[in-house]
Amino acid sequence: MGNIRLEGMEFFAYHGCFAEEQIIGTRFIVDLEFTYDSTKAEKSDHLPDAVNYQDVYRIVKEQMEQKSYLIEHVGRRILDAVRASFPVISHAGIRISKVNPPIGGKVAQVCCVLED
Repeated sequence: MGNIRLEGMEFFAYHGCFAEEQIIGTRFIVDLEFTYDSTKAEKSDHLPDAVNYQDVYRIVKEQMEQKSYLIEHVGRRILDAVRASFPVISHAGIRISKVNPPIGGKVAQVCCVLED
């Protein structure tokens, strides 16, 4: 089994419950991890035998571009889209961090972690 991690993907997006967040946006950091049977790719050294993480990145980017009120919702959409595109994935997890969230005090980030 292979475990692939896409760490530190940065996006500027418009997720949040406050109207200002949906207008001015903020920075998000996404970490995605998935597991699949990579035996064929390990032996062949051919991209078609692997889960192409460039395609996975594109899926994450597309989902981050769609406004949502909750990062939990964004995370679920990403996991569902990745799993739908790559049925060979047996496990996936995501962490979405909202940098400098507007919660009334100094907080570096707030994170949502989901596993599938």
